[in-house]
Parts: sequence; C-alpha cells; structure tokens
Amino acid sequence: MSVGRNTTYNLLGSLIPLAVALVTVPLYIHHIGTERYGVLSIAFLFLGYFGLFDLGLGRATTFRMASLPETSVEDRATVFWTATTLNLLMGVIGGLILWGFSWYFFGHHFKTTPDLRSEILESLPILALTVPIATITGVLTGTLQARNRFLEANVISTTSTVLFQIFPLLVAWIWGPRLEGLLAAALLARLAAIVILFRSAHRAAARGRPITLNRSEIPMLLGFGGWVFVDGILSPILAMVDRFAIGAFLGGSALTIYTVPYQLAQRITILPNALLSAIFPSLPSSSEEQRKTVGIRSTSLLIAMLSTPVLVMIFFMPPLFELWLGHGIGSAAAEVGVLILVGFWLNALAWVPFTWLQGSGRPDIVTKVHLLEIPPCLLILYILLTEYGISGVALYIILRNAIDIILLTLAARLAKTLPYILALGMILLGSALISRNFPFGSAAWWAGLLVLGSVSLGLSWLILPKDIGLRLLSAGRQLAIR
Repeated sequence: MSVGRNTTYNLLGSLIPLAVALVTVPLYIHHIGTERYGVLSIAFLFLGYFGLFDLGLGRATTFRMASLPETSVEDRATVFWTATTLNLLMGVIGGLILWGFSWYFFGHHFKTTPDLRSEILESLPILALTVPIATITGVLTGTLQARNRFLEANVISTTSTVLFQIFPLLVAWIWGPRLEGLLAAALLARLAAIVILFRSAHRAAARGRPITLNRSEIPMLLGFGGWVFVDGILSPILAMVDRFAIGAFLGGSALTIYTVPYQLAQRITILPNALLSAIFPSLPSSSEEQRKTVGIRSTSLLIAMLSTPVLVMIFFMPPLFELWLGHGIGSAAAEVGVLILVGFWLNALAWVPFTWLQGSGRPDIVTKVHLLEIPPCLLILYILLTEYGISGVALYIILRNAIDIILLTLAARLAKTLPYILALGMILLGSALISRNFPFGSAAWWAGLLVLGSVSLGLSWLILPKDIGLRLLSAGRQLAIR
C-alpha cells in the first residue's frame, strides 16, 4: 500500500470540489439570496448530522476488512453484505427521524419569514429521502478503502460532490430558487453516485459471492461502530451547535456571514483527512510502537505543512473576501473567518490522535473524551454568543478545538508534540488579531505578516521529520541545478 499515492488521491478528491465551491458560493447567494442560502446550509447540516445513522459502520467496515487476511474472500463478502444491510435499514429510520426533527426546528425555532417557513416545511420529505443514501455511502466507501481502492473511491466521491453543488444551482438558475427544487436536484446527484459506488464496492469485496448475512459479524461491527456511532452523535453537538445557535438567535443573514468562512476554513482538514484516511487501513495490523511512531510523525508533518499557509490565509482573508463577496458581506465574514481559521488549524491536528485511537481499536476513548467536553463547551458557547455575537461563536471554535486536541493527544500518548502546537497556536491567534485590527497593507499589517510568518516557518522546519526535510532540500537543489 502506497500511503503517498493514496494521500494524493484523497487530496485531489477534496480539492476539486473545493475549487467548484469557490465558484458556486457567490452564484448561490446571487440566485437564491442570503436568507435561502442560510436555510440551505442548515438543511445540508441536518443531512450531515443524520448521516450518523450509519452506526459507525463505514469506519467499522474498513477496520474489520483491513484486519482480515488477504485470503479471506468469503469473510469479506459476508462483512460487506451484513454492513450494507444494517446501514440501509438504519438510514431509513434516520430519514424518518430527520423529517420529524427538522419539522419541529424549522416550524417553531428557526427565525425566518412565514412564506419561507412554509416553503422549508414542504421540502422536508425530499431532505429525508437523502438520509439512506448518505448512510450507505460510508460502508461502500469504507469497503473500497479497506481494499486499497482509493483512486476509485475518490473519483466517484468527487463526481458526486461536484454534481451535488452544481445540480441545485442549475435548478435555481432555470426554474427559480424554491427549496423543493434545490433539494430534489441534490437528491438526484447523490442517487446517481450511489449506484456507481455500490457497483465498485461490490466488485471489490463481494464479486461472484452470494448475498450472505452472518449474525456473528453484527456484534463485531457494532462493537466498533457503536462507539463511532455514539461519537457521531456527540461530536456534531460540539461541531454544529454553533450554527444552530446563530440561526435561532440571530437569523439566516447572520448564519450566511458565519457559514461562508466556516465552510472554507473547514477545508483545512482536507490534508489530515487525506493523509490519515490513507494510513488508517494499515493501523489495525500494526504494533503499538509502530502506531505511536506514525502518530508523532503525522502530527509533526501536519504542523509543518499547515501552520505557515494558514497564517498567510489569515492575513489575506479580509481583502480576498471583499473582492469575492463584496464589501458588506465580505468584511463581516472575514472578521469571524480569521478566528475560525485558527480553530480549524487545531481541528486538523486533532485528526491524528482521533485516527490513532480508532485504528488501535479504541474508539471508546474518543467517545468518552467528547462526552466530557460537551457541558463546558456548551456553557462557553452560550456565554460567548450572548456577549460577543458572531465573533464570540468564532472564539468558541478555537476554545472547543483546543480542549479537544489536548485531551485526545494525552489519551493517545502523543504529548511530545503539544509544546509545538501551543507555540504555533499562539502565533496564529496573534495573526488573527492583527488581521482584524489593522488595515490591509498598513505598516503594522506588514510587520505582523513578516515577523510572525518568519517565526512560523522556523518552527515548522524545526518540527518537520528530518528524513522528509532532507528529501525536500534534495529536491530543491535539483531544481536549482536545472
């Protein structure tokens, strides 16, 4: 298995939809307005949350198949059919629950006009139909990853995501911005992709084998997946409650101002997700010492690769957002965006202990850590939202992810990297404060960029694994000679 090649496939599979999103977000806002875009973002947020009804079987399927010997053809087929059947059943149940929950939220607690509220409620059955498709995607993708079919998985996933972004926009442009049409187009995009994904996963794990369900596999899958499932309930409480709170207290326009930079900052996790998804199938069969080495090297590599680019993004976000979205929305979004970037830098690094613990067969520790975090984090969010509005919610993102990475890193016994995380985190936070408080291009702005950027580069080089650093130097020399 080539981790580098599979990481590259995962990166491309994430970057292409990002490029499409950069083009489509302003088009969405233009064609459907900030209020509807805020509603649509909440609808897709619901869809993402209720995707947890896959019971954690996506990751459990990868773990189980990766731990099987290569010769266990019958066992792989049994795992595939058992996990897929369970997944589909739970997706139907999740869709019904989503319908009821979203009806209650949008009908009674979401701040919007009566006409738009009626339109939202009429579109909810379509949203509910998307849940079984979302849940079964995890098992099918996990199957392909366990079988080292990363290229195939990413081609299908990228195509699906791009269509998911473009189809609703085309509907808005041709027929108008009503939510029923937008969600129906999104459903069609996902449905087309799931057919192709199923054929590929079936070919990789169960081709030529009859449909076989084995009850003995269910406890194994649910034993691992159950903890992932519970964490899938707990983590979104921490990760999504910010946008629900803004929607309930401040309304759809404020939600759009917050959501646009949030969705872009979230893309920082593309690199750790790509790297650790490629590494995960090798962890179940590795020794603890090997896993620890992988964990420390992965954290060091991500700190070195992400810190300075994120710092540059922080300094240049305000002028770029004004150019992209206009002075009004762009300026307001950038003010919270520079803080959200710091939060997602921390979140990106937390992927390492998160994956390390699951790959070690201890998803229960991840779940228990997140359970501990919920009460203090919800209190922090309430205080910051009521005192500072949207900027307070952005500060919540930083504090929540700081608590998360400290606890997970200690639990995974990877604390060697915490001093570097703390040092670079303070540098990035300082960069965000300078970007918010000094005009673009001013003397203080340039001084902050050059001084903090230089320190970030130095620390990044110091923590970069030496063998990777030497390879980079060698590649640089060869380019210079040419």
